[in-house]
Amino acid sequence: MRKKVFCVGFQKTGTTSLSKALKILGYTVTGPNGTNDPEIEKNVRQKAFALVDKFDAFQDNPWPLLYKELDEKFPGNLFVLTLRDEDAWIKSVVRHFGKKDSPLFRWVYGIGNPLENEEIYLNRYKQHNKDVIQYFRNRPEDLLIVDFSKNNGWEELCQFLQCDIPNKPFPHANKAVDRERKNRGYLGFIKKLKRRSGYYFVRNAIKNYISPPKW
Repeated sequence: MRKKVFCVGFQKTGTTSLSKALKILGYTVTGPNGTNDPEIEKNVRQKAFALVDKFDAFQDNPWPLLYKELDEKFPGNLFVLTLRDEDAWIKSVVRHFGKKDSPLFRWVYGIGNPLENEEIYLNRYKQHNKDVIQYFRNRPEDLLIVDFSKNNGWEELCQFLQCDIPNKPFPHANKAVDRERKNRGYLGFIKKLKRRSGYYFVRNAIKNYISPPKW
């Protein structure tokens, strides 16, 4: 049986690229999960652990914070710690999330939004990476530490997973051109809804489009 893959790097470190790469390799992938759960800290373990039998790989929140429990509860599996330059990471987090308050972020960082809280977020990011590396210090075969911005991705990932490199480019995701294309699609989506629907339907659809309820 193929080992499961738990991606324990924080968001905005290449988690979307990793997710797409794993799907190319034939893994079923879930995440992020629980992003809209107002009681994420209370519910996360029960709901997250229930997903483990349903998927092959797990990425983005809340999985990074559960790495110790996942290792203990589901032994013999693999972990991937995605890294990114610290300055680039915090700029990306602030640009993407701004002052949007999130119960999940309150659980992860202690404060619900990154804008004007950059130092807190950055310290949490650095401490998490140190903790993961320390935890797996005597088990290098179980943890891949990778920065996809510094390599083409496939060689390290496929060597770690013990699989062949596919004949496809590595899916570097969330670059500026991808964001622009997504924004154009989003604006078109909003215009279409406004033509067809009333205010409250549009408001709820927008909310679900931006942050669809998910576990």
